[in-house]
Amino acid sequence: MNSPRIIPCLDLREGRVVTGVQFSSLRDAGDPVERAIFYAREGADELFLLDIAASPASRPLTFSLIRKISTTAGIPLTVGGGIDRTDIIDEMLQNGASKVSISSAALENPTLIEEGARLFGRRRIVVAIDARRLAPAQPGEKPRWEVYSRGGRHPTGCDAVEWARKAEQLGAGEILLTSMDADGTLQGYDLALLTAVTGAISIPVIASGGAGKLEHLYEALTKGGADAVLAASILHNNNFSIREIKEFLAAKGLPP
Repeated sequence: MNSPRIIPCLDLREGRVVTGVQFSSLRDAGDPVERAIFYAREGADELFLLDIAASPASRPLTFSLIRKISTTAGIPLTVGGGIDRTDIIDEMLQNGASKVSISSAALENPTLIEEGARLFGRRRIVVAIDARRLAPAQPGEKPRWEVYSRGGRHPTGCDAVEWARKAEQLGAGEILLTSMDADGTLQGYDLALLTAVTGAISIPVIASGGAGKLEHLYEALTKGGADAVLAASILHNNNFSIREIKEFLAAKGLPP
């Protein structure tokens, strides 16, 4: 197993970091540049910067934050939110992003994944999947998850596992998989969702949504088969430091 990556997630709204529960009840969690520098010094492997209210008007501020974070933090930065054209991907990369994360636009226009991978290399293209568990049609039915778009507001009717397979075929280099049911609850990742997706594809999967204890991170990386864990509330609330996380995982036998 490769060394697991610990990735703090900075969800942005109007230039500030916010946290919430199940994609709602957002509250302020600080300055993104200060947070990024702090996490980099703590030993974060990468950073995610997700503009959850992205619009053409907010893009100049996002570009400014990308430049500041990429030059001061000194670790890889993935940027997402409102990326729906290859020229915007190019601008994000030119301003200092290492990778881009696309979600709703990829669902509406899957060729964006192909074009992005062809122009910039698949390692720079992350496809983000926000999924909610469907109620079983009958007792004992195998669990299924539906993909949501537009910040978790719109059900798409698309099966999460099938969409992950298609995204890989189109050229995605990585999947960011968020359980909307677990997001912000601190009750643990949806391991069933994780294992279903990691078992269906061969590209790396980043687990997102639900981490509240160190054991949750370990379970996502082992039982869930994730290559990396995204963390927000568990870090922003100062529940644990990245150093504590890495020491815990190393003590459990994972490569440092």
